[in-house]
Amino acid sequence: MAGQTQAQFTANLKKYYSFYTGGFIAFVIVVGILEQLGVPTKVLGYIFLFATILLYAGIGFMSKTAEVSEYYVAGRRVPALFNGMATGADWMSAASFIGMAGTLYLTGYDGLAFVMGWTGGYCLVALFLAPYLRKFGQFTIPDFLGARYGGHLPRLIGVIAAIICSFTYVIAQIYGVGLITSRFTGLEFSVGVFVGLAGILVCSFLGGMKAVTWTQVAQYIILIVAYMIPVVWLSVKHTGVPIPQISAYTSALPKVTALEKEFNDKASPKGAAEESVRAIFRERAAAADANLKGLAAGGAAFLAEEKKKLDDKVATLKAQTEPAADPKAIEAAEKAAKDYPTDPAKAKDAWTKAKAGAAAKSGNIKAHAEPFAAAGKTPEEVEKNRTKAKKNFLALILCLMVGTAALPHILMRYYTTPSVKEARSSVTWSLFFIFLLYFTAPALAILAKYEVYSQLVGSSFAQLPAWVSNWAAVDKTLMAIADINKDGIVQLAEITIGGDLIVLATPEIAGLPYVISGLVAAGGLAAALSTADGLLLTIANAMSHDLYYKMIDPNASTMRRLAVSKGLLLVVAVLAAYVTSLKPG
Repeated sequence: MAGQTQAQFTANLKKYYSFYTGGFIAFVIVVGILEQLGVPTKVLGYIFLFATILLYAGIGFMSKTAEVSEYYVAGRRVPALFNGMATGADWMSAASFIGMAGTLYLTGYDGLAFVMGWTGGYCLVALFLAPYLRKFGQFTIPDFLGARYGGHLPRLIGVIAAIICSFTYVIAQIYGVGLITSRFTGLEFSVGVFVGLAGILVCSFLGGMKAVTWTQVAQYIILIVAYMIPVVWLSVKHTGVPIPQISAYTSALPKVTALEKEFNDKASPKGAAEESVRAIFRERAAAADANLKGLAAGGAAFLAEEKKKLDDKVATLKAQTEPAADPKAIEAAEKAAKDYPTDPAKAKDAWTKAKAGAAAKSGNIKAHAEPFAAAGKTPEEVEKNRTKAKKNFLALILCLMVGTAALPHILMRYYTTPSVKEARSSVTWSLFFIFLLYFTAPALAILAKYEVYSQLVGSSFAQLPAWVSNWAAVDKTLMAIADINKDGIVQLAEITIGGDLIVLATPEIAGLPYVISGLVAAGGLAAALSTADGLLLTIANAMSHDLYYKMIDPNASTMRRLAVSKGLLLVVAVLAAYVTSLKPG
C-alpha cells in the first residue's frame, strides 16, 4: 500500500471492509444453520469466540510493522471515516456495550446523564483538542505536555496520569472479556481472562497502532451488528416495526409504566404480593440496623453473646424430641451460627451492606420514565431532593464531558489522520458511530425491562427459565432470585439483576435463538478487546516513548524502541489480566 495515493488507499479500505462485513454476516447465518442442525450451544459458543479472535489475529499479523511512525501513529494515513469507526470501537468499551443499557435499565431517566455526558465530550474534542493535537504532530499526549510546557516534569506527570487511568480502565475491559468467555464457553472466569488476554495481544503486539486501528475497525462492525440485531428483533416481536426506538417508546414504555404502577399499588394482586416481600426486607433492614447499634455499643462482647445465643438455639433444636425439630430448621440455625461474624470490622461491613441491600428492596419501584425521581416525608423534602437530583444530573454530565475529552487512548487516535481537516472530520464520524449505539441503548433497556416485568415476574419458582440459573452460575451479583415470602411465585423485589447482564442476557430473556446470544457475546468481546488494545498501547507507548526514549535513552535505535514497547505491552497485559483474575472490588 506504500505506493498508493491517499484516495486509492481509502477506496481499497472501503472495498476490503465491505467484503469483511458480508463475510461476517454469512458466518452468522452459517452458525444459525448449525444450531438448527442440532450442534450443541457450547460448541457454537467456542466457534464464535475463537473464530472472531482468529480473525483479529489475522488482521494484527498482516499489519505487523518495524517502522516507528507506523507503530505509534499508523503512518498518519487513517482516513476520517475509518478513524471514526476505530475511535468508536476504542471508546465503546465493555462499559458501553455491556453496561450502558444495564445502567439505563436500573436507573431509568437519570441514566441518560451518561449518554449526554459521554457524547458531549466528543464535542469538546472536536472543537478544542483533536485538530490542534494533529497539528502538533507527535506521538503521545505526554509528548504534547512536554513540548508545550517544557522539561521532563510535565511529560512525567502525563505518563503517570496515562498509566493510572488506563490501567484501571483496562482491568474493567479484561473483566468483561472473562465474563463473556466464561458464560458462553463454560470456561472458568480466570481461564477466560487469559484466553481474552491472548486475543488482546494478537491485535496489538506485532503492529502497534497500525494493527490496533485496523482490528478496531473490524471490531466496530461486529459490535454494532451484534448490538442492533437483537434490539431490532425484539422491536419486531413486540410491534412488527423494525425501529426499536418507535417500538420501545410507543409500545413497551407505556406498558412498563402501567406495570410499575400496579407493582406499587398495594390494593392490586401484584402490588399486594410485592408489599409482602418488601415488608420482609424492611424487617431485615431493621434487624441489620439493630445489630449495628449493638455492635457500636458492645463491640466484640456483643458478637460473642449473640454467637452464643445462636449456638444455644442449634443445641436446643437438636435436643428436641417430642416432636422432633424440622431438619430444615436445624440446618438453617446451623448455617446462621456458622456464618455469624466474629470480627467486629467484618461484622460492621457485612451488616452495613445487608442493611443497604434490604432497604433498597423495601420501597416502591422508581418509575423508569420519571425524571429526577425523589422521595421524602413531606412535599418540601421531596422538592428539595428533586432539586438536588437535578444538580447531580447536570454535574455528572459536566464531569463525564471533561473526562471523555481527556482520555489519552482516545486523543491518541487523532494523531493518525493525514491532516488537521481529517482529524476534525474523524471526530464527527466518531460521534456518528457512537450515536448509533447510544441512541439504541435506551430502547434496549425499556424492551428488556418489559420482558422481565411481563415474563419473569409472576412466573413459578418451579419453572424458572434456564437463563436464570445459567447467569446465576456465572456470578451471583449478576443474577440472583430467591422466594422471600415462600409463595412459590416470583415477585420483582425477589429478583436481583446486575446491569452487566442486561445486554448479554437479553436474547435469552426474550427467547431468541442461541446464535443471537453468541452474536451478542462476540460483539461484547469485540468492544472489550478494542478498548483494551487501545489502553494497553497507550500505557506501553507512554512508558517506551516518553519515559524510555525521551527521558532515559534518546539515542536508542528504532529496533530497541519497538522491542521495549512490545516488552512493556506484554508485561502490562499479563499484570492486568492477573489483577482481573483476582476479581478486585
